[in-house]
Amino acid sequence: MNKNWFKDWFNTPYYHALYQHRDAAEACRFIDHLCDNLAIKKGSKILDLACGKGRHALHLAKKGYQTTGVDLSEESINKAKEHAIENANFEVHDMRETFIEKEFDYVFNLFTSFGYFEADEENLKVLKAAAANLKSESIFVLDFLNVKKVIPNLIASEEKLIEGIVFKINRIFNGKHIIKEIHIQDGLKQQHFRESVAAFDLIAFEKMALQARLSISEVYGDYDLNDFNEQHSDRLILIMKKQQK
Repeated sequence: MNKNWFKDWFNTPYYHALYQHRDAAEACRFIDHLCDNLAIKKGSKILDLACGKGRHALHLAKKGYQTTGVDLSEESINKAKEHAIENANFEVHDMRETFIEKEFDYVFNLFTSFGYFEADEENLKVLKAAAANLKSESIFVLDFLNVKKVIPNLIASEEKLIEGIVFKINRIFNGKHIIKEIHIQDGLKQQHFRESVAAFDLIAFEKMALQARLSISEVYGDYDLNDFNEQHSDRLILIMKKQQK
């Protein structure tokens, strides 16, 4: 397995083509619900970890927050910068490392932008770095898939035709990771990429949060912030507070 699959895949135009259908309106509604629920004050400093092309970060900035989006993909950050506004800043950065210590009121990690690393220790580094970026008793929000629902309902294979490009997608669960094999036919050119996400459930996150000195205060199951249900919820959305040392 390519341990750094995300470096190759997220930097390709094929990644953006495959996921262009993502619902921007849904993303904005989620941000609105989240900000209302957390009662985030105007001018608060928010760090968006693994921000991609910046759709969440830009919406946060438009709402009046001082927003910084970071992502390992230079391609995604360049796209985000094309739409940047005055209070939105974008930087290439590895989320396993502290960006600015004790700088932010909130850190967000949204749309299953977690669990990319093969070793659990590397994924734990993301939580520890998120905590380090936060001011004392500030909030970390992690939006992940609900593996207890996703794994039994995996679509083993499908084919998509997008802008003349054929995407053949196969999915498996290997006991630890949910793996997506993506075979691309673009004219005469063939390419293959892989996505791999660690299958962390709520219990696993509770253990990792303790190690990162974070305490889980609320758990939601969808973008309308309804209560989490292990069998039925689509998402696992965690609100965590940085613990005082």
